[in-house]
Parts: sequence; C-alpha cells; structure tokens
Amino acid sequence: MILDFLLAPFLDYGFLRRALVGCLALSVAAPPLGVFLMLRRMSLTADVLGHGILPGVAAGFLLAGLSLPAMAAGGLAAGLAVAVGAGALSRATGGREDASLAALYLVALASGVAMVSWRGGAVELTNLLFGSVLGVDDAALLLMAGSATVTLAVLALAWRPLVLECFDPGFARAVGARGALWHMAFLALVVLNLIAAFQALGTLMAVGLMMLPAIAARHWARQVGGMAYASVAIALASAWGGLLLSFHADVPSGPAVVLAAGAAWLVSTLLGPVDGLLARLWRRPHLAG
Repeated sequence: MILDFLLAPFLDYGFLRRALVGCLALSVAAPPLGVFLMLRRMSLTADVLGHGILPGVAAGFLLAGLSLPAMAAGGLAAGLAVAVGAGALSRATGGREDASLAALYLVALASGVAMVSWRGGAVELTNLLFGSVLGVDDAALLLMAGSATVTLAVLALAWRPLVLECFDPGFARAVGARGALWHMAFLALVVLNLIAAFQALGTLMAVGLMMLPAIAARHWARQVGGMAYASVAIALASAWGGLLLSFHADVPSGPAVVLAAGAAWLVSTLLGPVDGLLARLWRRPHLAG
C-alpha cells in the first residue's frame, strides 16, 4: 500500500518520470550554490537573478516562440547582465549594490511581463512565470542535466576559493585567490541553474529548489561540506514529495515541489540538531543546571 503510494505514479506515468528526472538533476546542483549564497549573505540575490532572467526569456519568446534554446540563451544573457550591471552601477555611482539589484530586478520583471503579454497570452505568461514541470521535454532534460554537470565540475575546481572567500575574504585577497573572478564564475553558475529550472518551476519559483534546501541544511550540519550534502538530500526528498503531493492532492506541480521544500525547512528549523528550536530549548535548562 505504501509502496504503491510512493512509486506507482512514477511507474505508471511517463510524464511524471520525466518530471522527476528533471527535478532530481536540479536538486543535485542548485542547493550547494544556495549554501554559498547563504554563507555570503546573498540569499536574496538568487531571487533577484531569477526575476532578472525574465526579459531575456521574453526576448527569446518574441523572436522564436516557445523555443527552449532561444529562451535559455536570452535568459542567460539577461541574468549575467543583471549580475554584472548591479556591481558596475554601485561602483560607478557610489550607491549600495543591493539597491541597484532591487532597481534592476523591478525593471526586469516589469519589462519581461510586458514583452510576453505583448506577443503572447495568459497561457504563455503563466508558463514562463510559474513553469510546467509536468511538461518537461527532451530539450529541457538535456539543459537540466547539462547545467548540473557543468555546475558540479566547476564547483569541484572552485570549492576552496569559494569557501575561503566566504569566511576570510581578506586572507583570500592577500594570497591572490582572485576572488572577483571566482565570484563572477559563481554568479554565472547561479544564473545557469535558474535558466535550467525556469521551464519546470517558472522564473518566479526557480529559486525555491536552490535556497529552501540550503537554508534548511544549516540546521543539520556545521561544516560547509555537510551543509552541501544535507541540502542535496533535502532537495531530492522535496522533489519526490512535491511531485507525489501534486499527483495525489491535485496541486500544481511546481508550487508543490517548492511547498515540500518549505515544509522541510520548517521541520529543520524545529527539529534540526544545529540551532533548531527544540535543540536550543533543550540546551538552556541543561546549561542552567
């Protein structure tokens, strides 16, 4: 009975299997990036970049219709432009980078919605904003698998510089770790994973599978490596559980996956051994005694 509940939907329906494979590919690569965003106090940057890709996706849609290569290329260019432009504007004007990101994010979101609405209709706009994980095709699967492969390969090379930049940026500069170069490569990986996720989860929720498992993972490990492993495990479970929730409860698939990740975060905040609420309450009487 339990096995039927957990496995039967994926055994019986090919579109669910494809959705699961795509979400699992996203779950392997995106959450470790979320861990580094969290450690760098850049958690909201992923959300800004997720919205920032929309004008590029919309431009690809205007030029080639619902062509994934065109929309992915446009989204990648727009996301990199937002990431680089915010830093360039803040240095040129002396303002704060987060303010530049907020301004670019709002302009990008509004212009993207306007562009899609001009040529398309409500269905196209809804698919771009909220995704359609059950409609993942071969091209989308290849994009997800390719982005996961590239991300893991680059993270293997950049792991030490990124960790050093997170905890001791002064020492990283002193030893010539080329922090700016690694930072831009890291932001490029974030944009690439958001592009890979947008067809499944939409531009509005693509960041959900990147950040929620990463935020939850901090309650299960203290080391960066442990957080990365925990975030991947939480994301994999969220993808599986979210698709099951979508099938059995008739909930939209993309929001269901993000809601499952949100539930994992709530459980981790309550029960996690590292700064979880119950763990902190348990330690206080023990220390007082």
